[in-house]
Amino acid sequence: MSTGFKIGIVCASSRFAPERAEAIKAWMAEHYPDGEVAVVFHPACFLKHGHFAGDDRARADAFVEYANDPRIDAVWFARGGYGSCRITEAVIPRLNDVARGKRYLGYSDAGSLLAGMYKAGFKHLAHGPMASDSVRHDETAEGAIAWLTTGRSDWIEPSLAEDPRPAVAFNLTIIDQLLGTVLEPDLSGHVLMLEEVAEAAYRVDRMMFHLTGQDSIKRVAGIRLGRVSEIPENDPDFGLTPEEIVRYWCVRTGIEYLGSADIGHDGANKIVPFGPR
Repeated sequence: MSTGFKIGIVCASSRFAPERAEAIKAWMAEHYPDGEVAVVFHPACFLKHGHFAGDDRARADAFVEYANDPRIDAVWFARGGYGSCRITEAVIPRLNDVARGKRYLGYSDAGSLLAGMYKAGFKHLAHGPMASDSVRHDETAEGAIAWLTTGRSDWIEPSLAEDPRPAVAFNLTIIDQLLGTVLEPDLSGHVLMLEEVAEAAYRVDRMMFHLTGQDSIKRVAGIRLGRVSEIPENDPDFGLTPEEIVRYWCVRTGIEYLGSADIGHDGANKIVPFGPR
């Protein structure tokens, strides 16, 4: 491994293609040729167990190993998909003080682990670009690596510069599924930012009904909506845009709608550090 800042890449969810790892390595070699920042892939990233990048134990062990290893300076999720909720309860009790001092970056399915870690008091977590998709866009990858290495980046969701309240961001499906489980963090007083991809409008509406109907979510400071992309066609058309859906449920349940957020399943996905500014 390089003697520079080491970012450990782990796969807590779905399978990860070796070709994507090679693309990430090539991007890093081009942009950090002197090794001042290096990525290190855990070998378990390339395991296959049905849908998953290795079975639950292999994925959990890999995450714990890199999180607890003092030679790894930060942890970057390789990709999303599905699976991190299956390992989070087993992972958190095994994390040591070294793990608590690191920064962790990801979004989509990684939100289950981030939520559980936030509930457990981890301080350096963020919803933001993952390794697999960030290197398709130089600005995105550079912004992600800046946050991972320093905790500071220009690639930050803009509203955070003006709103001092604590914030979090999640994929809508992920946070909706976490409600009422042992992984649900206390979001009282937080700005909750949401984004979604590939869900029909009626499903977005149904999830917002469930989300905003929870007493715990009614205690948030407000909701911001990121991008809801790749919405499947529905016959008949649902008749409301994603923003109109979110506004409707916010008004109906008395939660303040705070406007847009520059996050989503795309190359423009900005970073939202969890917690106080």
